[in-house]
Amino acid sequence: MATTTPPGPPAAVSRALPDWIAAGVTFLASGAVLVLEVVGLRLIAPYVGITLQTNTAIIGFALAAIAIGAWAGGAAADRTDPRRLIAPLLVAGGALVVAVLPLVRFAGELLTGAAAGNVLLLAAVAVVVPAALLSAVPPMVVALQLGSLAETGSVVGRLSGIGTLGGIVATFATGFLLVAVLPSSVILVGTGLLVVLVGLALAVLLRRRTPGVAARLPAGLLVLAVAAPVLAAVAPTPCEQETSYHCARVETDPERSSGRVLVLDTLRHSYVDLADPTYLEFEYVQAIASVTDAMAPAGAPLSALHVGGGGATLPRYLVEVRPGTVGRVLEVDPGVVDVDEQELGLRTSPELQVQVGDARVALGSEPAGTRDLVVGDAFGGLSVPWQLTTTEALQLVDDALTDDGVYAVNLIDHPPLDFVRAELATLRSVFPEVLLLARAPVLAGEDGGNVVAVASRRPLPAEAIAAAMADRGLAWQVAAGEQLTAFVGDAAVLTDDFAPVDQLLTPYG
Repeated sequence: MATTTPPGPPAAVSRALPDWIAAGVTFLASGAVLVLEVVGLRLIAPYVGITLQTNTAIIGFALAAIAIGAWAGGAAADRTDPRRLIAPLLVAGGALVVAVLPLVRFAGELLTGAAAGNVLLLAAVAVVVPAALLSAVPPMVVALQLGSLAETGSVVGRLSGIGTLGGIVATFATGFLLVAVLPSSVILVGTGLLVVLVGLALAVLLRRRTPGVAARLPAGLLVLAVAAPVLAAVAPTPCEQETSYHCARVETDPERSSGRVLVLDTLRHSYVDLADPTYLEFEYVQAIASVTDAMAPAGAPLSALHVGGGGATLPRYLVEVRPGTVGRVLEVDPGVVDVDEQELGLRTSPELQVQVGDARVALGSEPAGTRDLVVGDAFGGLSVPWQLTTTEALQLVDDALTDDGVYAVNLIDHPPLDFVRAELATLRSVFPEVLLLARAPVLAGEDGGNVVAVASRRPLPAEAIAAAMADRGLAWQVAAGEQLTAFVGDAAVLTDDFAPVDQLLTPYG
C-alpha cells in the first residue's frame, strides 16, 4: 500500500523589497498625505477663511481619501502584482501634490468667499486625489512583504505602525517647523518632488530586481511630474508675503500717493497714510474714532488696548491726536507686524507697544482696571476668532477697563446678521450699556458690512457719538434702548461652551 508524505511548510516567498526600503516607502507615502492635509488648510484659507468648516472639510476629505486609497490599494494588490503599481502611484501622487498648488489657486480666484459649496470644492481639490493615490501605496507594500500567512500579523502591524509614525512626524514637523520657515508653496513642491524622486528610484530598483514584472512608467506621468512645478510657478497667488495666518500684501492707493492698503487674504483689512496718521479712510475706523471723540475731551490722553493690530491705523491715530496716550496692540500674527514695520511705517515706542500672541491669552494677564479704551478689531469677513466673542472673553475685557472705560469692537456680517445679533446679546449680558453704530440699511436688516458695537458700565454719550460721526461726514446711526432690543431679538448669548460663530457668520461672497 502506497503511503504519502505529509506536505511540509510552504516555501518562503522572497520579499520583493528590503525591509528598510519597504519601511521608508510606507513612511514617506503616509507622511506626504499628512503634509498635504496640514498645508491644504493654509492653501485654501486665503479664499474661504480659517473657520470650523474649512478645518472640517480638509480633515474630512483627507480621511475619505485615505480610506478610499487604502481600500482600493488593497484590492488592487490582490488582483495585480504590486510591483507594477507602487512606483507609478508614487510618481503620480507626488506630481499631483505639486499640482494641487496651481489647481487650488486657479479655482480660488473663481470661488472666493466662504460659502459652504466653495469650502467643500476647494478642500476636495486640495487633498482628495493625491491623498487617495498615496494612501494606496502602504497596502501594496504590505502585500509585497508578506512571506507567509504565519507572519501576516507582524508584517501588517509593523508597516501600519511605520505608516502612522510617518503621519505623526509629518504633522508635527509641518505644523511646528516647516510652516514657520517656508512658504506653503515650497513645502508642497518640495514634498511632491521628493515623492516623485523616490517613485522614480523605486521603479529603477524594481526593474533591476524583477525584470519583466515591474511596470514601465507611462510617459504621461513623467510629463505630469515635470509640468506640475512649472504650473505651480506661474499660478496666481494672493500673497506678497505668507505670514503665520494670512496671505498679506500692501497696495498703493492710486488716488493718494501716501496711502497704503493692507490686504490680508482677499480682504482690504487696513488703510494707512504714511504721511498723515490722522487720515482715516475706512468708515468703521472713523466710527470708532468718533467714539473716542465723544468719550474724552479733545487732546486728553488715553490708556488704550487694541485687540487685533492689522495696520495699526487707530493706535497711531490716537497717539497723534491725543499726546501722552499709551497704547498696546495685541496681534497674533508676527508676519503682519513685520509687514507693518517694513512697508507701513510702524515704529513701536513706549507710547505704542506691540505684543505678539493670542489676544485671549494676553487679556488674561492684562492689569485690572487700567484701560480707558479697549478696541476690538480682530474679526474679519471670512472668519472670526470665536474665543474673543464669548461672555468669558468679554469679562476679561471688562476687567481690564476702568470703571468708566469703553469697549468698541468692529463686527462684520451680512443679512440675516445672526453673528452681529448674537455678539450684541453677549455684550449686553456683560455690560449694562451697549450701543450699535451702523448705516441705516444695516439697522433695518437689509444690508451688511462693518458695524461697531460700543459697551461700557457707565451711560454712553449716544448723542455726542452721533454728532461726532456727522462731523466726520459719516452717514451712520446710533441704535440704543428699545431699537437695539428689537434688533437683537432672541439671539443666543455666546459662551466658551457654546459659540457656533462660523455657523452664525454670513461672510462675503
